[in-house]
Amino acid sequence: MTLDAALRGVRTIRGRIFLAFLMLSAITAMLGGYAAQGIMTTGALVDKTYDQSLMSINYARAAATDLAALQATVSRARLASDAEERHKLEARIETLTQSFEEDIEIAADRAQSERATREAAAAKDAVTHWLAARREFGPDQQTADVWQALDAHAAVAEQHIDLLINFTAGDGFSYRQTARAIVDRDVRLSVFVTSFAIVLAGIVALLLLRQIVGPVADASTVASRIAAGELTVKVPEGGADEFGTLLRAMAVMRDNIAAMMQEEVAQRRSAQSLLADAVQGSIEGIVVVDAAGRIVLANDRAAALLGLDPAETEHRFLADARGSAVADTLLAMPGAGSLTAETRSADGRWLRISRSPTQGGGFVAVCSDMSLLKEQEEQLKRSNSQLDAALSNMLQGLCLYDSEGGLLVYNRRFCDMLGIDTASLHPGMSIREIARLVEAASEDDRAADLLIQQEALLQRGVSGSLCCPIRKNCIVSLRQQPTAEGGWIATYEDVTQRYEAEERIITMARRDALTGLANRMVFGERLEEAAARLAEGSGPGFATLCLDLDRFKEVNDTLGHPIGDGLLRSVAERLQSCLRETDLVARLGGDEFAIVQAVTHVRSDASTLAKRLIAAFQQPFLLDGHTVMVGVSIGISLAPEHGTSPEKLLKSADLALYRAKASGRGCWSFFEEEMDLELRKRRALENDLRSAVDNGEFELVFQPIVKLDRQRISSCEALLRWRHRERGYVSPADFIPLAEETGAITQIGEWVLRKACSEAAVWPSGISVAVNVSAVQFKNAAVVRAVMEALSASGLPAHRLELEITESVLLNDSVTTLATLHTLKRLGVRVAMDDFGTGYSSLSYLQSFPFDKIKIDQSFVRNLDATGNARLIVRSVIGLGRSLGITTTAEGIETEAQLDQLRLEGCEEGQGYLFSRPVPSAVIRELVGNLGRTAA
Repeated sequence: MTLDAALRGVRTIRGRIFLAFLMLSAITAMLGGYAAQGIMTTGALVDKTYDQSLMSINYARAAATDLAALQATVSRARLASDAEERHKLEARIETLTQSFEEDIEIAADRAQSERATREAAAAKDAVTHWLAARREFGPDQQTADVWQALDAHAAVAEQHIDLLINFTAGDGFSYRQTARAIVDRDVRLSVFVTSFAIVLAGIVALLLLRQIVGPVADASTVASRIAAGELTVKVPEGGADEFGTLLRAMAVMRDNIAAMMQEEVAQRRSAQSLLADAVQGSIEGIVVVDAAGRIVLANDRAAALLGLDPAETEHRFLADARGSAVADTLLAMPGAGSLTAETRSADGRWLRISRSPTQGGGFVAVCSDMSLLKEQEEQLKRSNSQLDAALSNMLQGLCLYDSEGGLLVYNRRFCDMLGIDTASLHPGMSIREIARLVEAASEDDRAADLLIQQEALLQRGVSGSLCCPIRKNCIVSLRQQPTAEGGWIATYEDVTQRYEAEERIITMARRDALTGLANRMVFGERLEEAAARLAEGSGPGFATLCLDLDRFKEVNDTLGHPIGDGLLRSVAERLQSCLRETDLVARLGGDEFAIVQAVTHVRSDASTLAKRLIAAFQQPFLLDGHTVMVGVSIGISLAPEHGTSPEKLLKSADLALYRAKASGRGCWSFFEEEMDLELRKRRALENDLRSAVDNGEFELVFQPIVKLDRQRISSCEALLRWRHRERGYVSPADFIPLAEETGAITQIGEWVLRKACSEAAVWPSGISVAVNVSAVQFKNAAVVRAVMEALSASGLPAHRLELEITESVLLNDSVTTLATLHTLKRLGVRVAMDDFGTGYSSLSYLQSFPFDKIKIDQSFVRNLDATGNARLIVRSVIGLGRSLGITTTAEGIETEAQLDQLRLEGCEEGQGYLFSRPVPSAVIRELVGNLGRTAA
């Protein structure tokens, strides 16, 4: 039996659909079963790919990572000097070895080829041999040759690991090709089976369609014609199935709809007649529009507003009335809900249009004439506009006057400002009458005078503004402008604070905010005025003094900026107390001050003032419970002796100040011509200093530090020398401070570290190198990086590098500096305190940081032979070092007597010309042998 015959054998449509559904379900089940089998096959391929290929590759790479970590840990164990740290690293090596073996075993177990398994076993054996070879040699036997052999073992293990990764990856690629071929085959079979199922399903659907589509088309045609209003359509007769029942029901429905429509038409005609009578008698314009936009009903008033003939409005469209205000407004209204709008007709009348929706999708619009209401609203707006203009700014006094000068509106602020009661004012009062009230209410006539001046402006009919005080601490600004109605509006603003602010701004621009002294600008003006009078011959000579506080930065850093600011204010008061009224003192910035002294006998008067200023600073400053002592250094230039140019005089005084500070601080100095020459030399030296490192002009010499008990060299101090290409050797005392001032010490210090470490690396392993580090270098956090790079580049062990610092390193930002020192200490670098005992806080710094060495300053060693306290100080320092477990080194040993005394006191190390002058690095080996033979 064919499919078509099977479908026709079923009498009902539901039966036919059910049979077709069973056929399609069977086809779908067959297709789904085949797809499930393909998915299971693909899943098996994916599982095998992950469990074997990917897992083998991942564990092989994990083994490679373990090997790299193992190599790094072994290297760290080799360099570790601390036993506890070496013990931790050995434990880490055991953990990494176990992890490596586990990863290599899993990689071999998941491998897909015998060659990968062999490479995994070979890698494991190579690592085992490498670690076994490392254990054969103790830490003291691991020389460069031993490490080279161990590295060879490690390289073999790395080679086998790399081959293992490559083989597992190749095996995975081969398996992927096989899996891809299987998947491609299943895809082709799936496409074929799916295509066959689609064709079979299409045949079943086509046969079912032929059984159903004909009757459905007949019923659809009849239903469409009835829906379109064609109630005379003939309904075909159907068969015995559901379609036949449907067609017979449609015939009954057609007849019922026709009867109902006839009844509805009759009722609607009656309702329209009643509505037309009611609407026609309304004074409002009423129009009813259906959903299609057709005018169903409109009374004569609405027709007139729409511009249509009342006899022709019915069955006209609203769009036909475009151009009228009502139609345009209704057509522009959005949506279909209730809305109200206002518009203006062509004859100027205001109309309010209200729209309400009807059930049929149309709307009813009511048009009302609201011209009278609009006129009343406009009049109210004009009244409100006058009131708003008078009260727009309640922070100001405000008055509105008419064209005759009579008062119309005023606010409370106006009354409060002039000191009068609001009840005493009333509309119509003239400004003269208001002025009399103000005059009677106050003893100060200035407020009344302001109103009289305003009256004069009104009489002239001009706009204007006035500003004057009306009483003590009150300044008022009056502004008067005409109004559109011919009157005047006046505002009264209290501008007292603004004037005071302007005065403060002028003062701030010419005064130092902290001290109240004249600032640099005022000082420059006074200097120029004095120079101009001198040039014109109308003024005497004068002196320019530059002052700089001694030890101010130390006070500011140790006691804090608030104390520093208070000190500057006290200094300003003390300076002013030393001057005459004709002199001027200014603060130029920081702790720098300057004075212009107008004098007749220039040099003697300037000397007297300088002495008075220095004497004034002999007394301490009391600031918040702190007693502070600071000095002052003064540089002086004289006019016309040293010039008349303000720039040259200030520069000369600054040079003299530099000389005074170099002379020991707390003193004064006159400018001399050779100071300018020294400045030029200093600038030339500064320029040469910047390029000295790049030009290779620096060199290092080394002075041995000797163990006094055995007289053997323990370390050497690196000392910097500058061989200038033109000047020859430049003293470190000349260029080191200059390098610190300019910041060049950072680059020079890094070069010294690199050079000293590279030289020390070739010395005998028991000799360390000591390098001096400037306080400026510690202001830059890069000092740790510079030390690490120097050690790494030279290969010098960290414990053979010793950094010498002075107390000045810890003076500024000691918390940050101590953190940097601790970081260097953790690297293994030794830290020594140089020139111990010469500062103020040596003992406190020994408590805050575990120094490895303290160096006794040579000034104490030099005076050991003399009577005095030097010997007691040296003995105390050595005893302190012994108690704290810190090595003590004496600097500047030049005689046997000094050496014997230091040995007697228990000093451990010594340094000085008695043992050796500073020598090049190449001489150090020879000195090691000579001192050893001398000791023997």
